[in-house]
Amino acid sequence: MLRMDTEKRIKNLSEERYQAVFGVKKATFDAMLLILETSYAQMRKRGGRKRFLGVLDMLVVWFAYYHDYRTMENIAFDYLCHKQRVSEAVNWVEKALVKDGSFALPSKRSLVKDGTELVIAIVDATECETQRPKKNNAKATRGNKNATP
Repeated sequence: MLRMDTEKRIKNLSEERYQAVFGVKKATFDAMLLILETSYAQMRKRGGRKRFLGVLDMLVVWFAYYHDYRTMENIAFDYLCHKQRVSEAVNWVEKALVKDGSFALPSKRSLVKDGTELVIAIVDATECETQRPKKNNAKATRGNKNATP
């Protein structure tokens, strides 16, 4: 089985498909890819071994992990690699995007400063009791005693 050719699969996606598959618009995806390619080129200037997953593959893996909530083991199976490679890709993409600063979320202070009203939702996530059959140790031990000669 050959590895997926991500570039061919993504090349002809429409704007709606980008939104459905990755959760972002095509322009956002392309901006992320450009940032990652620049970061990868700077990293490769120092030399070293080429990564198993390409830049586009690492971005797609990052989206699969965070948008689709797939496990690293599942993603690694699709890319014919170990889940450690997927973990490295996810961490590298995160660090590169955060370092660039284009995709940073606003701080809480800026939200409050602008006069934005914060809404708090409370969810009751307590456990519910489940009825289970009661254990009767007397019958179990008596049965075991009679079964042995």
